Order: sequence, then structure tokens, then C-alpha cells
Amino acid sequence: MVKKIILATMSYFVITMAISYPWFLIWFKADYELMGAVTRPEPIMPFGTAAMIIQGIVIAYLFSFYRKQVQGNPIVLGVKFSLIAGLLVATVMVLATAAKINIEPVNQFLLLTSAHQFLQFFLTGIALGFIYSRGE
Repeated sequence: MVKKIILATMSYFVITMAISYPWFLIWFKADYELMGAVTRPEPIMPFGTAAMIIQGIVIAYLFSFYRKQVQGNPIVLGVKFSLIAGLLVATVMVLATAAKINIEPVNQFLLLTSAHQFLQFFLTGIALGFIYSRGE
């Protein structure tokens, strides 16, 4: 179980970094700046890295119990579980951010950031299901 948690955490980190870094700091950086959702000129990478590692560990650990209780295709289960976990993260990344920071137009922020969250957790769910299907 420890090996799968480590692999799942690593996959979460790699996929999240591969999507989030270019999404927020390259592809849509100007859009977020125009909306008022400004990032630091130099992000504090250790904080972001720690957040992703902690999220990955928690998701991988909890999925190991979910996987034992629910029958079905492991990839589908991984995606479902990851999207549910992603809803928790999205409440902070999307809703709470929009509630705390003066972002306009807020609908554009909600749509753009929700799309990011969906993509991130959909792909990490596939990886999660694949990792936990191995060795069965």
C-alpha cells in the first residue's frame, strides 16, 4: 500500500505541476492579471510544492480505502474519486478565492479556474485508478 501511495502522490504532483504551472503562469497569466487575480511576481515554489505533495498523499491514502469498498473499473473509480476530492480543492481555489479577492469579471475567473480544476482532477483520477489497478 505504501508503494501505491508514493506512486499516486508522485503522479498527482507531476500531473498537477504539468497543468498548473503553464495554466496560471504562462497560458492564462495575462487573463488572471486583467481580472485582478494577480500572482506573485516570483511564486513561493516550496509552498506550492508542499501543497501538492500533501494533497497527493491525502488523496492517495483515502482512495486506497475507497477502492477496497467499491467495485468497478479502477480507472472510472479513480476519476470519480478524484473529481470528488477536486470539489474540495475547488472550493478553495475557485469559490473562496472569488469571495476574498476583487476579481472582475468573476464569471470568467470561475469558468477558467473551474476548467483547470476539472482537467487536473480528471487526469490525476486516471493515474490514480491505473496505479491502484496494478497488482490486482
